[in-house]
Amino acid sequence: MLDEAKRLLKQYFGYASFRNGQKEIIENILNRKNTLGILPTGGGKSLCFQIPSLLFQGTTIVISPLISLMKDQVDSLSTAEIPATYINSSLNNQELKERMSLIKKGAYKLVYAAPERFESAHFIDLLNSIEIPLIAFDEAHCISQWGHDFRPSYRSIVSSLRQLNHNPVIVALTATATENVAGDICSLLAIHAEDTFKTGFARENLAFHVIKGTNKRDFIVQYLLKKPKQSGIIYTSSRKETDHLYSFLTAKGFSCAKYHAGLNEAERKKAQEQFVYDEIDIMIATNAFGMGIDKSNVRFVLHYNLPKNVEAYYQEAGRAGRDGEESECWLLFGAQDIQLQKFLIEETSLDFAKREQEYHKLNQMVMYCHTEECLQSYIIRYFDHEHPPIQCGKCSSCKDSREKIEITREAQMIFSCCKRMGERFGVTLMAQVLKGSGQKRIRELGFDKLSTYGLLRTRSEKDIIDTINYLLAEGYLLMTDGKYPVVKVTHKAIPVLKGVETVMMKKNPDLETFAAESEENLELFEILRVLRKELADQEHVPPFVIFGDSTLKEMCRYYPVTEAAMLQIKGVGQTKFAKYGEVFINAISQFIHDNELEIDSIILPAPKKHVQEDQEEQPSHLLTYQWYMDGVTLEEIARKRQLTKITVQKHIIRSVQEGQPLNWTEIFDEETEQKVLNAIQLCGIEKLKPLWEALNGEIDYFVIQTVICKNQLR
Repeated sequence: MLDEAKRLLKQYFGYASFRNGQKEIIENILNRKNTLGILPTGGGKSLCFQIPSLLFQGTTIVISPLISLMKDQVDSLSTAEIPATYINSSLNNQELKERMSLIKKGAYKLVYAAPERFESAHFIDLLNSIEIPLIAFDEAHCISQWGHDFRPSYRSIVSSLRQLNHNPVIVALTATATENVAGDICSLLAIHAEDTFKTGFARENLAFHVIKGTNKRDFIVQYLLKKPKQSGIIYTSSRKETDHLYSFLTAKGFSCAKYHAGLNEAERKKAQEQFVYDEIDIMIATNAFGMGIDKSNVRFVLHYNLPKNVEAYYQEAGRAGRDGEESECWLLFGAQDIQLQKFLIEETSLDFAKREQEYHKLNQMVMYCHTEECLQSYIIRYFDHEHPPIQCGKCSSCKDSREKIEITREAQMIFSCCKRMGERFGVTLMAQVLKGSGQKRIRELGFDKLSTYGLLRTRSEKDIIDTINYLLAEGYLLMTDGKYPVVKVTHKAIPVLKGVETVMMKKNPDLETFAAESEENLELFEILRVLRKELADQEHVPPFVIFGDSTLKEMCRYYPVTEAAMLQIKGVGQTKFAKYGEVFINAISQFIHDNELEIDSIILPAPKKHVQEDQEEQPSHLLTYQWYMDGVTLEEIARKRQLTKITVQKHIIRSVQEGQPLNWTEIFDEETEQKVLNAIQLCGIEKLKPLWEALNGEIDYFVIQTVICKNQLR
């Protein structure tokens, strides 16, 4: 029968040979064995039941989850002159009656039906009146409670099948089945392990990329300009985001359509047909679009937001390159996307166990965004844990040309901090403790007294978070499931803590920023951003009209709480100060009070025009350092540059931390250094004031800072 199957393959579908796995699955079905086939998207799953349906006597029933999938496949079969139809809610009563009559007469070789149809006794009676040799579960992962797209109506079909008075062969087909899902499918449909065929999950023609921290809209515009007339899909996580992005891109002149569940059936049908028939280039859609869309020439799939899990991502990304041609899949990751997905999980009616499962899957998706492993390899091993690692050579990890640098000491600090915090807190609070944040909560929990407090104060909070996420992705740390996940240290970290193994990570050394007065407070920035939005809504203007982001960031850098200080912030003139100045000053003052921040003095930014043209290109802290090395006193530099003395001192310390030389003996002698070091043993280095008091006020703050700097560098 295989020879006949091969002849039909050529006659009806135009292919000379079967793809990997198709022949084995078809042969198993023809031998009347229940079968599970796991093939990658675009691997030709449909042929696995369409060919046997032509060889068997009677009508094959195909259970399909989406109306669009049914229509596309029936249209394709009808074009090949294979009699097929579908039964779903898109039919009116007259159409339904006519098709049911033709089914009863045996007019079709294949009938596609929605899972809900099996809840109808009338439909079961119809099936019992005809010969059914084969029932195919397309997108079979929908039947499993462990699947990413579980549908109870799909699972309930199993009990309905027991009402049939004949025993058809069952075939289940999917592209995204983990070991748990595959086991669940086999158990429900009485499929033996030896009748499971898995051809691998690799899509060798796809190049996967993750982009972090970019302006998403700017990236998409630049990307689309490089892909003129190419067909692509942009997935978003909400209807609102789909609508906004559609309006934005159409205004830019791009050829787009949109698709989501909020549109009526006619609108969705029109959008789908425009895309399928190449009347428009780009489909902007929620995950309501795509399953079963048999458009072969999709050259790229962009994910505007983080998908909820790897299965959903791989299925959606797999819409690209179904014709086997080289195609691209881009995921634009933003940390805020995680909160959105958590919100969506909380909004579901899932029980506790299922909700924890969804959180676990979300964590796996987040790790995908932070891993340095080949992205294709990460996905394959997600579905098949025993698959050896590979290098695809074209994903963003494989093409990352940065050299790995050793971060063993940094990793040890992170592991140690996690342990000292009792392994009871999340990534952000860990990073804040390591950064030495002055947050009120950290002091209330007593974490400012930990030996690990402030150990990475020379790193930005974002850099620390990125490193923690990398250690999570590499398995040194573990994030628990749930709405409020906490970080724990794994056994893999033990050899690192003992100094037996090293940890390497790809980093840009120039991005490892040192702490200085230039680093804005991210929490305050969010408060000011919300305040700006409220004012903008009241005045019916875009938020940037009030103040730009750069203005808010400078406020978060200098904490302006007087009119004089606020007027020195770029973007704040007399007019805007008159309208908004006091409101923002009040918000900043409240933040300082609530967090008990120690602001040594009113920190003024440099006047907006205070340096000559030839000095503007040099960073401010290096200019201060140069004056100091030329013999100008701290007081004189502060006066001439209109800076506070504290800022001048910070400039010099920062310059030295960045590698500039300093003659320590001009600032302190050995005896003074030892006194400071003795005080540090008692008080730590978290705050300078206790050190100054322990030294009876006899040693200047700047001297204390330089002693700390020297010994940290050593």
